[in-house]
Amino acid sequence: MILALVLDCSDPDALAPFWARALGYRVVRANAPYVALGDPHGVGPELLLQRVSEPKRGKNRMHMDLRVPRMEPELARLRALGARTARGPFDDNGWLTTVLQDPQGNEFCVLEVPDEARPADQRSEAAESPAPDGPSS
Repeated sequence: MILALVLDCSDPDALAPFWARALGYRVVRANAPYVALGDPHGVGPELLLQRVSEPKRGKNRMHMDLRVPRMEPELARLRALGARTARGPFDDNGWLTTVLQDPQGNEFCVLEVPDEARPADQRSEAAESPAPDGPSS
């Protein structure tokens, strides 16, 4: 099985550069009404941007979580690419979380991985408790 995530948007060609830079992906196919982005190393899932005519209404039913070691540098990088802050940062079950919107208003989260949830070789010496289950966003 191959996992692909599909993101509805009004203009996939305009949105593709944002998500390519945000994820470190590249455009692998562009056949209207789709633009497909893929991990250049073949590790992550494909992101398929799909043109839809109806406008976005309300909160996305599904969204991406970008888990990062440090929140602030990643927020600055994503904002420079065109993301906007929708909410946060706030604590979500021990995970520092910020909800952002891409340039077309689709929500996604940036989460700072708590020390205890990191691989052992990436933890500080202060972390001794078991890893939390993760946020409920």
